[in-house]
Amino acid sequence: MRVRKALRLIPLTFALSACIGPVNTVQPGMQVSDEMPTRLAQPALPPLPPMKVFSRPLPAPPMRGNSEMALDFMDLSFQLESGRSLPVLTRFEGPIRIAVAGSPDRDLIEDLRRLIVRLQSEAGLDIDFGEGPNQLTVEAVPSRKIRQYLPQAACFVVPGITSLDQYHAARRSGKTDWAQLRQREKIAIFVPNDVSPQESRDCLHEELAQALGPLNDLYRLPDSTFNDDNMNSVLTGFDMLMLRVTYAPELRSGMGREQVQRLLPGILSRLNPEGNGRTTRLMGPTPQEWVEAVQAALGAKGTSKTRAAAAYRGLSIAQAQGWQDHRLAFAHYVVARQIQTTDRLTARKHLEHAYSIYRQRPETATHTAQIAAQLAAHAIYEGDGDAALALLRGQADVARRGENAALLASIQMLRAEALELTGHGPEAGSVRLDSLGWARYGFGPDWAVRAKLNEIASLRPVDIQG
Repeated sequence: MRVRKALRLIPLTFALSACIGPVNTVQPGMQVSDEMPTRLAQPALPPLPPMKVFSRPLPAPPMRGNSEMALDFMDLSFQLESGRSLPVLTRFEGPIRIAVAGSPDRDLIEDLRRLIVRLQSEAGLDIDFGEGPNQLTVEAVPSRKIRQYLPQAACFVVPGITSLDQYHAARRSGKTDWAQLRQREKIAIFVPNDVSPQESRDCLHEELAQALGPLNDLYRLPDSTFNDDNMNSVLTGFDMLMLRVTYAPELRSGMGREQVQRLLPGILSRLNPEGNGRTTRLMGPTPQEWVEAVQAALGAKGTSKTRAAAAYRGLSIAQAQGWQDHRLAFAHYVVARQIQTTDRLTARKHLEHAYSIYRQRPETATHTAQIAAQLAAHAIYEGDGDAALALLRGQADVARRGENAALLASIQMLRAEALELTGHGPEAGSVRLDSLGWARYGFGPDWAVRAKLNEIASLRPVDIQG
C-alpha cells in the first residue's frame, strides 16, 4: 500500500483562515452565531464564471546533476517510506492499460486523460485507457469510504487488487505487500470523487506515478511530487525522468540493487545528457526523528500545543543538522503554520526565514510562491499594499507553470486586495474576476469559492476599505 497523507494544512491550497485568524467559511445549511467577530461583511457576488483549466503542461526539466539523481533513484526505488528495504526493482513489463471504476466525474476523467498523454510523451510509456485485461484500475469513491479503510489517507495505491472492497481480505493474505512483489501486474488506485477537481488531480498524479515507479518519498527532493511536503501539485520534469529510467530497456523487474546501480550512470547519461556536467550537490540524510516531528505537527492528532511543540522540535533538529536547504525552510514554515493564530508576528518571521531560503534556488520556485502568498496576506492585513504587490510579482506565472489553480486563484485574489489598497480599483476588479475561474478548479463548489474570496477580502483593514 502507498498512501497520500491527508495531512493537516497540506496540500498547500492556501489556508488564510489559519494564517490570520477565524474566518466564516460556511457551507449551506450550517448555523452561524451572530456573535462571531468579523472585520467587514462582504457584498453578494454575481454568478461565477466558468471553471478554468490548464491548457498544456509546462514542466521544468530536471536541473540537478545526474550523479545526484542516480542516488535519488536508488533511494526512491529500493525503499519504502517506512524505511523498509525493497529487495528488487519492480515495474510493469509490457503495455499498461488503465480501467476507471467507481463514480468518477468528467473533470477526473479529463485530468486522467491529460496525465496519460504526459506519461506517453514525457516518460515514453506504452500506457493508455483499456478495455481489458487492465493492469491498473482507478476507482473514484467518496472520501469517507477511503477513511473507513485508512483514516489518515486522502488517496492510496495498492498492489494485488482491483477494487476497494477487496482491500481488507487482500491485506490479510499478504497480497498488498510491495516487498513481496517481483513484478507489477495488477494495481488499484483509490481517489476521492467529492473533493475539488485539483485535489482529485493531485491524487491521480502522485498515486499513478507511484503505481508505475518509485514507491518512496524523500523530503530532500526539492523538485518532485515524491516528497511529503506536497509543494509540487503535478508530476515534474524530475518525476518524468525517474519514470523513464524505471522503464529503460536496460532494466527489468527482479533486478537487485547492485545490478541497477551499475547500470544507472549510463542510463541517465543517455536519457538526460544535460545532467552530465552539472555539479552534484549532495544533501545529508533526513533523520527519521525530523520526519516524525513534521508529521506530528501537520497531522490531525494531538492538540494545538502538542503540534506546535512538534513543529519546534522539527526546527531544532533541522538547525542541529546544519541544514541550509529547503528542509530548513520547510521546518520554519511548519512552525509558522502552527503558531500563526496565537503569535502572528513570530509566525511572519518564520515565514520570512523560509522565503529567504526557498528563493535562492530555481528548483524551489513553487515553494517560494507559496510563502510569498502567505507573506502578502500579512502585508495586506497590515495595510501595506505596495509590499504585498512586490511579494506577489511574478508568482502567478510560477503557479501556472506548476498547474496549481488554488495557489493561482489565491495569488490573484490577494493581488486584487493589494491593488485596492494602492488605489487601483478598476484593475483590482479585473484581477479578482480572473481569479474566480481558477478558484472553481482549485477550491471546488461555488460556496467554497465565495468563502475563499470573502476570506481574503476580509484581510483588508476596515478603516481603509474603499
